[in-house]
Amino acid sequence: MATIPRLYVDAPLAESGVIALDDEQSNYLLRVLRLEEGAPVRLFNGRDGEWSAAVRKVSGKRAEVIPAAQTRKQPEHAGADLTLLFAPVKKDQTDLIIEKATELGAARMVPVLTERTQTRTVRTDRFRKIALEAAEQTERLGLPEIAEAVSLDAALDGLEPGTAVIFCDEAGDEADAPWGGQTGRAGPMLEVVAGLKGRPAAILTGPEGGFTPAERAFLRGRAVTYPVSLGPRILRAETAAISAMALWQAVCGDWG
Repeated sequence: MATIPRLYVDAPLAESGVIALDDEQSNYLLRVLRLEEGAPVRLFNGRDGEWSAAVRKVSGKRAEVIPAAQTRKQPEHAGADLTLLFAPVKKDQTDLIIEKATELGAARMVPVLTERTQTRTVRTDRFRKIALEAAEQTERLGLPEIAEAVSLDAALDGLEPGTAVIFCDEAGDEADAPWGGQTGRAGPMLEVVAGLKGRPAAILTGPEGGFTPAERAFLRGRAVTYPVSLGPRILRAETAAISAMALWQAVCGDWG
């Protein structure tokens, strides 16, 4: 049985309304999928749940969709109250972070410019497009919020009061040892987050090369920051973000 295509639309969804699609969406339905007049599609807008709809051709290149009935209600709560604070890395790796964070249920994503962040120019319009496509594919009923890039201080100041910051801290305290040696390492993430159930949370991951000693000291000195370890191996930045989100969802999120 073929899967019915699913589209995000930025328009109210109501029975027998007519929604004009943009060029890209029209091309996708008419030329890529080769849908005919009356073909079924599914629609969501992050506000009105999911709707069944039918395609109507306007011309050879343009299409409209006509909502028929609501098939899933919009939940009262958006789901996992999880923010991902991440240092941008190289283009493809950052794209992967955006895609997988959307799939893993992040409510918000904030690019954070740390002292060692090498990629300091980010395109949030591109990020939003990647997130939209991931939301369509993963049956999400809403899109994650994607903020503009900000400094580490600004990212932390922008969190709601009481948000638990889960700081992925790969370093130790030995100044002369590679990656800080073994002394002073954070506790395993699964153990740390077990005590954070029910709280809004923000996962913080760093850039290539990690956080500087000054940033690490600042973060560890915050009252609502919880340093965590992702194991004995030094992970790539994108792997750390994906792994941390998966562990949080397994313990505190909607996987249970």
